[in-house]
Amino acid sequence: MSGTDGLTKEQLKQAVCEAIERRGNEIIELGETILHHPETGFNERKTAALVADAMRAIDLNPETGLAVTGVKGRLKGSRPGPRLALIGELDSLRTSDHPFADPHTGAAHSCGHNAQIAGMLGAAMGLSALGEAAGLAGEVVFFAVPAEEFIDVAERLRRKQAGEIEFLLGKPELVAKGHFDDIDMAMMIHVGSHDQMSRRSYIADSSNGAVVKQIRFFGRASHAGGAPQLGINALSAAQIALNAIHCQRETFWDRDTVRIHPIITKGGDAVSVVPAEVTMETFVRGGSLEAIVDANMKVDRCLRAGAMAMGAEVEINTIPGYLPQRNDRRFAEVFGGNVEALFGPGHFDIGGHRTGSTDMGDIAHLIPVIHPYLASARGKTHGADFRINEPEHGYLTPAKLLAMTAIDLLYGDAAPAQEILAGFTPAFTKDTYLDFARGLFKTERYGGA
Repeated sequence: MSGTDGLTKEQLKQAVCEAIERRGNEIIELGETILHHPETGFNERKTAALVADAMRAIDLNPETGLAVTGVKGRLKGSRPGPRLALIGELDSLRTSDHPFADPHTGAAHSCGHNAQIAGMLGAAMGLSALGEAAGLAGEVVFFAVPAEEFIDVAERLRRKQAGEIEFLLGKPELVAKGHFDDIDMAMMIHVGSHDQMSRRSYIADSSNGAVVKQIRFFGRASHAGGAPQLGINALSAAQIALNAIHCQRETFWDRDTVRIHPIITKGGDAVSVVPAEVTMETFVRGGSLEAIVDANMKVDRCLRAGAMAMGAEVEINTIPGYLPQRNDRRFAEVFGGNVEALFGPGHFDIGGHRTGSTDMGDIAHLIPVIHPYLASARGKTHGADFRINEPEHGYLTPAKLLAMTAIDLLYGDAAPAQEILAGFTPAFTKDTYLDFARGLFKTERYGGA
């Protein structure tokens, strides 16, 4: 370890990349193991145990059980300074037709979170091999976090009611439990698909946020063939509401990138019975908080209209989802320099807006963050054909980029990190963020009769 004393920043970055390459097979195996054992949000116990074991093996003494399954290890620098989190997400989606889906749960890593965890752990292995001799100020926090994908809404609401969780997404839950209190800035790297990206890596300036809605229409059952006139058709009420939502689309500003995509999760009990209860879920996405609030109001209006038209009732349960993402431009430029160091000029792009959502957006309202994409897969993100087709770039390149960017930010007196922090204006304090998020929870029962 003493051999790294006195190295320049660039020499340290070369040393950390070499340390990651020496453990390359191990890092790839970690990513592939997680790929074949997918777990959904707040249920990632096997994955969390694997992460904790890997951290213990390099003497990071991890904290476990954070917001149910989160794991945090830390590497202290040689002097005080900013605390930088390198984040990986533990959870999978449900994509039952994916070839590596769990046959019992339908869970599958069709979004590449397994590569996030492998990359985060690879960065931990590389930086811990340098230790204090790296000459970094502050701390690097390696943070495996639960439940980024907003799925299993009913299950999570039951867990909320039981007091197991307060928020239905991992990062808001970690904020509420105080586990981001000791972090000043954060980054993670998301796998991207070559089929959807023209550059090796990019960072958008922003992305959509969302609220989540769980909806139940209540009608009255009757024999669908013998006496349908005695029933109240909850499915018809839902269909009218869906059509009304579709008719709202031209009322949204293009600049607000509103996306509303409801599904019916229960359409009735039997073909021979007028549907008495129908359930729906939807996201209401937008590029700003104002756009989300406006679109959410219009959706509520459409749901009430469906109930009114049929004389049914509707219960509208609104749940905080994701805040819009705000990637820090200076932070992104530091990261982009390392992409071009590995791949050459022209392989990194910055700017624009994404219409997907991530709960890194919540963290971005509190501290400086970046959420870049690195192309190392084929197929459609969230699709059954999604595949990491370049294991080295899927698992090892993120480890190198995370570690190299940490060195850039924290080397010496951590001047770049200090500059980013000095130029950052948070949209919320922790307390005002939690007040806002808690205020989004709302249940309304509307009687259309």
